[in-house]
Amino acid sequence: MNKKQAELRIKELREKTEYYAKKYYDDDKPEISDFEYDMLMVELRNLEKEYPEFQSSESLTQKVGGHVKEGFEKVTHEVPLQSLQDIFSLDEIDEFDNRIRKSAEENGINTIKYVVETKIDGLSAALEYKKGKFVRGATRGNGLVGEDVTQNLKTVKTIPMEINDKIDITVRGEVFISKDDFEKMNQEREENEEELFANARNAAAGSLRQLDSKITATRPLDIYIFNVQKIEGKEFNSHFEELEYLDKLGFNVNPVRIPCNNLKEVKEAIKKIGEMRENLTYGIDGAVIKVDDLKFREILGTTVKTPRWAIAYKYPPEQKETIVKDIIVQVGRTGVITPMAILEPVHVAGSTISKTTLHNEDFVKEKGIKIGDTVIIQKAGDVIPEIVKVVEEKRTGKEKDFEMPRVCPVCGAEAVREEGEAAVRCTGIECPAKLFRNLVHFVSREAMNIDGLGENIIQQLLDRELIHNISDIYELKFEEIASLKKNGKKFAQNLIDSINASKENDLYRLITALGIRHVGGKASKLLAKKYKTIDNLMNASYEELSEIKDIGEVMANSIREFFVQDQTIDLINKLKLAGVNTKSLQEENTDNRFEGKTFVLTGSLEKYTRKEAEDIIEKFGGKTSSSVSKKTDYVLAGEDAGSKLTKAQSLGVTIISEEEFEKMSH
Repeated sequence: MNKKQAELRIKELREKTEYYAKKYYDDDKPEISDFEYDMLMVELRNLEKEYPEFQSSESLTQKVGGHVKEGFEKVTHEVPLQSLQDIFSLDEIDEFDNRIRKSAEENGINTIKYVVETKIDGLSAALEYKKGKFVRGATRGNGLVGEDVTQNLKTVKTIPMEINDKIDITVRGEVFISKDDFEKMNQEREENEEELFANARNAAAGSLRQLDSKITATRPLDIYIFNVQKIEGKEFNSHFEELEYLDKLGFNVNPVRIPCNNLKEVKEAIKKIGEMRENLTYGIDGAVIKVDDLKFREILGTTVKTPRWAIAYKYPPEQKETIVKDIIVQVGRTGVITPMAILEPVHVAGSTISKTTLHNEDFVKEKGIKIGDTVIIQKAGDVIPEIVKVVEEKRTGKEKDFEMPRVCPVCGAEAVREEGEAAVRCTGIECPAKLFRNLVHFVSREAMNIDGLGENIIQQLLDRELIHNISDIYELKFEEIASLKKNGKKFAQNLIDSINASKENDLYRLITALGIRHVGGKASKLLAKKYKTIDNLMNASYEELSEIKDIGEVMANSIREFFVQDQTIDLINKLKLAGVNTKSLQEENTDNRFEGKTFVLTGSLEKYTRKEAEDIIEKFGGKTSSSVSKKTDYVLAGEDAGSKLTKAQSLGVTIISEEEFEKMSH
């Protein structure tokens, strides 16, 4: 590579690493694996070393990759939260030790000890205590300036609000989500058709950096403390001594900390951590080697980005060969049909893998996976097994192509893939695979509003085979419901009353309850108002539907696909027989004072619930939105209005109080 080529490659690598770092640190949505990113950084670092004339303080080899997220207060760290230099071979550990020993000799230091710890795969945070009480917490950010996430950190159960000594201290730790909790989170997100977290680290980072601490509180965050950043009135000689003291204070200290007297013991510790890696309850992406003597650390000093007294050894991802014996499909609770590879069982990174998700048909095509292929498999983020690539040279010609089914394998309804989406979905509303989720939605507050019929009761009804489809709700007997609970007569009567009351609901609630893809509450009201009866809506053509303002082609197509299904027609007929109202009860409204106006609601309202305010706006022809933009006409601001109010002020959007809203709507 000549000088010009090196300059161009350095420029390209800087652009790539900046982009991938932003996706990883700021957006919490990585696009490449940690290993791939690390290899780009290694190449960039080596090129900058070989061609020092192209070095720059703006390169990610010289600075930490994160930025402060908009909406958070900035916190300047008194002691910078630096990152670590990564290494990938035992030879590089020798180089690190040689550099440390050379410095020790120059400074008359005879004994060098190290501490080896697990490098926890999470998000770094600084916790500040005054007189023993937790007063502030911040993310690392760019190392010098982070985000104030105090309220979010207060929701982490393993962070003590008061420690066992009334001192001023700032500590550093790693916020993470355990492997088991991460799997549970992703299972729930998959069932709810939410985007899956790529790995536990980004799940933890995204959870901690929520602008609403109530969301953070629902996430299973944990923390391990691994360093004293600053302390008043106490001095320590060694890092290991500091960690023991942090334990006594009541902190949740990194449990894997191995004192080492020499380089041999360091390598043994790294090997030991590598062997125990799979049995740890939390994810790690390496082992950290630190000089133990704190005074010697001060002599060694730091660069702009990294300390010279510590280094991080990264374990390579373990990969194994196996065979794809078959590709089957599974139907999830939301109707998504997912291909699954059945594998010749293989032991990877501590566990036996016999199957793995293939995500969707695009993934299968991109990887070129066929039934019978030999493939390379590894664990992504040490948790989720994935196929990395096909070993094409081992093909025999007997391999078979895989095709996604065009009908649901469970109920036989049409399986569709909408334009712009990767998922193939079952369209059958009576599909047994979707029944639980369909029932939960049907009875929900926004839909038929059947109070008392929660997820637990629905599951019991299914387990006892008291209901087999949605319409069976209206056939439930008093005695059947009462049997679900001890002394359940009062519960049964209340639920029967609620079921009967739901029969009188407006048509728009029934349309919402049917769970037509893309059709929410607002669209349901619009359709009920226009078509008046469920029969009229069922007979509406695609062309007619697509011309309705705020419906459009995607929703129109979804509505038509739904109502031509035999299962849909069967359900509607059963609901009619059960006495469920299928006509609009809405009175024709001629007052459209808010027509063409968009409102955003923020903060706590005193005179209205948010739903009541939205209903008033819609009643007079207006619309509500969840985000503020230049197209917003009014922001209705209650108490403790946050970032939406700030944005409205910056854009010059009209801000109204509850009193002003009341005058406008009366």
